[in-house]
Amino acid sequence: MIVFLIDQTILCIHDKIEERMIKRLIRTVLPEPILRVYHYTLAQLAAFWFRHPSEELIVIGVTGTNGKSSTTQFIGRLLESSGERVGWTTTASFKVAEHEWVNDKKMTMLGRFQTQKLLREMVTAGCTYAIVETSSQGIVQSRHIGINYDVVAFTNLTPEHIEAHGGFENYKNAKGKLFDRLHQLSRKVIDGREIDKCIVVNLDDAYAEYFLSFNADRYAGVTWKTIPPELIQRLNTTPVEAQNVHFEGNCTTFSIADTTMHFKPIGRFQLENVLVAIATLVTLGVHKEVIQLGVESLQSVPGRLEQIEEGQPFSIIVDYAYEPVSLVAVYEAINLLNYKRLIHITGSAGGGRDVARREILGTLSAEHDDIVIVTNEDPYDEDPMQIVNHVADAAVQAGKRDGVDLFRILDRQEAINFAVGIAEREDLVLVTGKGSEPVMAVAHGVKIPWDDRLAVKNAVLKKYGRT
Repeated sequence: MIVFLIDQTILCIHDKIEERMIKRLIRTVLPEPILRVYHYTLAQLAAFWFRHPSEELIVIGVTGTNGKSSTTQFIGRLLESSGERVGWTTTASFKVAEHEWVNDKKMTMLGRFQTQKLLREMVTAGCTYAIVETSSQGIVQSRHIGINYDVVAFTNLTPEHIEAHGGFENYKNAKGKLFDRLHQLSRKVIDGREIDKCIVVNLDDAYAEYFLSFNADRYAGVTWKTIPPELIQRLNTTPVEAQNVHFEGNCTTFSIADTTMHFKPIGRFQLENVLVAIATLVTLGVHKEVIQLGVESLQSVPGRLEQIEEGQPFSIIVDYAYEPVSLVAVYEAINLLNYKRLIHITGSAGGGRDVARREILGTLSAEHDDIVIVTNEDPYDEDPMQIVNHVADAAVQAGKRDGVDLFRILDRQEAINFAVGIAEREDLVLVTGKGSEPVMAVAHGVKIPWDDRLAVKNAVLKKYGRT
C-alpha cells in the first residue's frame, strides 16, 4: 500500500520538478535489489488497480533500437484499414480509438499506472488491439510487467543507451526479457478465438537469431535480402520476403509473393519497418489484399522524414534521428532526392545520454553535409554549449571550418533561421534530433514547449513573409 501511494503521488504531480526529486530520492535511498522489487510491485499494483485491461486486448509489443514508433504506428494504421479499432503508445504519440495526441512526456514507455490507465481507456473505447512501443529501459524498470503481450516484434539492434545499461550485452539482454517472458503469459480468447503467442523478427538484423531463440507458439520473419538457412529453420511460418525492391524519391516499390506494393515513405529503414508491420498482420490472420491496400495508403509518421512545404524554393525535412545509425539511414534516404547543397541542423542530447555518440554525429555530419550547423537539442542538466562544442569539434577534426561550412549557434530557433536564411533554390535543409517532439528537456527537469516543424515554418515566414 505504501508503494502504491508513492506512485499515485508521483502520478498526480507528473511533469513537475517535485516528481523528479521524489524519483531521484527513491533511486538514491533504495538499494538496487529493493528498487527492482519496488518497480515490479508497482507494475503489478497498476495492473490490478485498472483491472488487468491487457487481458481484454490483443497486445502487440514493438521493440528495437530504431524504428519502434514508425513500426508501431504502421501496425496500427494497417489494422485500422482492415476495420479494427486500435490504440497505441509510442515515443511520438498516443492513440485510443479515434482520439490521437502527441507524446510530450519525453518517455517511450510511460509509468506503470499511466500505461495501464491508457490500456483501460482502450478497452472502454472498444479497441481490440493495443500496440505498445516497449523500450529496454522500460523493461529494466518492469514497466512491461502486468501487460499480457500476444505478439512481440523486433526491428533492429544497434549500440545505443549503452551507458544507461552498463554495456551492449546488458542492453541486448534487457530487450530479450520481453521475448523470454512471452511464453509464460496466459493465452487469451478474444472474440471467440484463442490468440497464439507470436514472435516477429527482422531477419536482416545481425541479432535476429537471438530474438528467435525464445519460446513461442509461432515465429515469423521478414527480409528483403537473403535469409540465412539457420534462421529459416527457426521459423514455423512462411517468411515475409520483399522482392524486386526499388527505392525512389517519392515511394518504394516492392513485391511480396505475387503482390506488388507502392509504399510512400522512402528509404531502407522505412521499408524494414513496414515489413515488420506486414508480418505482424499476417500472423494475426489479416488477408494480403487488405494489407496491400493499407500499405499503399500509409504516410510517413510525423517527425520522421517529414517534409515541410511552405512555398519555399528549396526542400526542408525534419527527422527524429538522434543517434549515428538512424542518421546514416536518413542520409541513405535523402540520397534518393535531388538537391544541390545539404544544410544540416544537428546537435546531441545531454543528461549523460551516450556521450560517445557526439563525436560520431559531428564526424558523420562533416562527411555528408555541405554546411553543418550545430545547436542545442535536449541539454537536460548539462551545459548546452559544451555539448554543441563536443559535436562541432569533431566536425572540425573531420575537415569542416568554423564560419565557413560549420556554425555553432546555441539557440535552436536562431540556428534554424540561419539555415533557412542561407538556403538557395534546390538546396535541402535537414533538421534532425527532435522530429515531432513538442518539448525540449532543459535543466532541473523542466520541459519547455518546442516543435522543430513550427520553428521551421517560423523561419520560412521570417525569410519570405506569408505565402
